[in-house]
Amino acid sequence: MIKLGPGVTKLKVGDRVAMEPGIPCRRCEVCTTGKYNLCQDVVFFATPPGNGTLTRVISHDEDFCFKLPDHVSHEEGALLEPLNVGVHACKRAGVTVGKKVLVSGAGPIGLLTMMSARAYGASAVAITDISQMRLDFAKEVGADHAVLADTPDGREMADKIISALGGQPDISIECSGAESAVRMAIFATKPGGVFTVIGHGKPDISIPMVNTVAKELDIRGSFRYCNDYQSGLDLVASGRVDVKKLITHRYTLEQTEDAYKTASAGEGIKVMISSARG
Repeated sequence: MIKLGPGVTKLKVGDRVAMEPGIPCRRCEVCTTGKYNLCQDVVFFATPPGNGTLTRVISHDEDFCFKLPDHVSHEEGALLEPLNVGVHACKRAGVTVGKKVLVSGAGPIGLLTMMSARAYGASAVAITDISQMRLDFAKEVGADHAVLADTPDGREMADKIISALGGQPDISIECSGAESAVRMAIFATKPGGVFTVIGHGKPDISIPMVNTVAKELDIRGSFRYCNDYQSGLDLVASGRVDVKKLITHRYTLEQTEDAYKTASAGEGIKVMISSARG
């Protein structure tokens, strides 16, 4: 923090903060009932018409700034954004001690969802992806089982998941947006289980509805995060989730174009841009 506006009471100049990047209207029904992530008038960094944060100075509302403890780095603070997508999904799905969890998609969101599930006490977490490189990385950062999605057949993939976990997952969390992954998760999840969806894929997909109904699966959407930032910060500050492991590339603000090229090429896992000079 380099300057404070009028009315700021909880922060002081010199504090280091993580910024939750969406400012809701605070007045509509979903805001006043506590689900501000669903606000239709939210102003969200980098989502048109809102600007991004590729600048050295930015103004942000105090109640969406979270003070970082001295031992938590700026990079860890920046990674609270994707981490809290996973934290919110785990809360929505009801991940608790002893649950078997399936996560589909081993990109940054899937990896952080897997790590969040482990932090919340899941007894075993299986993760799937079409990339063996990403699956190998997932094993390095805590996945119990990493299963290559080498067929679009949902039933066949479900059998592989069940075999890996030694039983059906209690909870499945879909992070890829792929229709085949949605079908796999529905076939795999145990009767009475929960299927939570983060991934955004095609607007209309085919799902095995009879299977869903016959097993009384709860299907839950999970959108961004809501009242989760402090939870995510606590996980990082306590060492229960090590987000630093996901950073594979670092660039300066002046190298932003190169950073985007690296990310677009699918190289590494998480690309970090720093505004620090020197």
